[in-house]
Formats: sequence, C-alpha cells, structure tokens
Amino acid sequence: MKRTRGVRTIAVQRIDRLLALAAEEAKKGKEKRSDRYVQLARKVGMRHRVRILSDLKMWICKGCHSFLIPGKNARVRLRKGYITTTCLKCGMQMRRPYKAPRPPSPRRN
Repeated sequence: MKRTRGVRTIAVQRIDRLLALAAEEAKKGKEKRSDRYVQLARKVGMRHRVRILSDLKMWICKGCHSFLIPGKNARVRLRKGYITTTCLKCGMQMRRPYKAPRPPSPRRN
C-alpha cells in the first residue's frame, strides 16, 4: 500500500474543492447544500487521514459542522488577544488567538 501519498494529495485537492463549493453555495443562500459539502469534505479527510487546512477549518463550526457565514449564521467579535466566532445555529464559541503587530525595534536603524 505505497499509494498513500498520491491518494492523500488527491484527497487534499477534493477537500479544497468541496470547501470552495460550500463557500459559493453559502453566498447564494443555500445553507443546506453548503453544509452538505462540508460534511463530504470531513468524510474525505477522515477516510484518508488528511487534515483540513487551518485557514479553511476556521469557516467550519466545531459543534454542528456547518459552514460559517459571518453575519448570517455566525457572529464574529474581537476580544483582547483573540477572535471569537459564535455559531448562531448551535451556540458554539470558537476562539482563535491573534497577535498585535510588534513595534519596530529601537536597535535597528
């Protein structure tokens, strides 16, 4: 079973494509279809043991696994040092830290 590398790259491509389709359908207002695309992407990832990329994972609710659309089914707030995203379907809160830009060093000129 040495084919795993090729299979995993295809799985990553399929996950990316499914989440792109989920974003398109969410923009059109078809939330059930976008949630189904997220469900399929998660299944592909679990079957082939591939992680969903972190920049894509932040658009998926960790509680109900729905595609999050800020303003429609998600509330996004900035707190001190982290971003809070609240799913309005299940009430789950996800927190992601962010760093403030560092001031330039006084030693560098």
